[in-house]
Amino acid sequence: MGFKDFSVSFAEDKGRFCVFINDGPFLARQLPFLVADLNFVFKQIIRNKGLEMVFVDVNNYRKEREDIIVKLARAAAKKCETIKQPVSLPAMNSFERRIVHNELSMHPDVVTQSEGENKERHVVVQPIE
Repeated sequence: MGFKDFSVSFAEDKGRFCVFINDGPFLARQLPFLVADLNFVFKQIIRNKGLEMVFVDVNNYRKEREDIIVKLARAAAKKCETIKQPVSLPAMNSFERRIVHNELSMHPDVVTQSEGENKERHVVVQPIE
């Protein structure tokens, strides 16, 4: 595909196929779409090979996105503790919702649950009463 710096690896113990691409900043505007599209293509390829998991990251987009979601989850928990009211987060895909649930699972003052359907599915952070 013409990328200058990339790596492909397979973790046999986890059954996980990883593709990391580092390329110039010209991709910045299309980065979310490129990551999603490449992820879809690689999932189709590995599904034919009997594998299940693939992880695609371009210019550390997914890593940075995960960091933002963790910060958002912590801020929502803090707000929930302060106002003693449920706090709804924006709609997220299942991978992102899982990050929120995992991040706040050990938080002593809040619980999380997913609500909504399809593209509108989101996490609600609620205070423990």
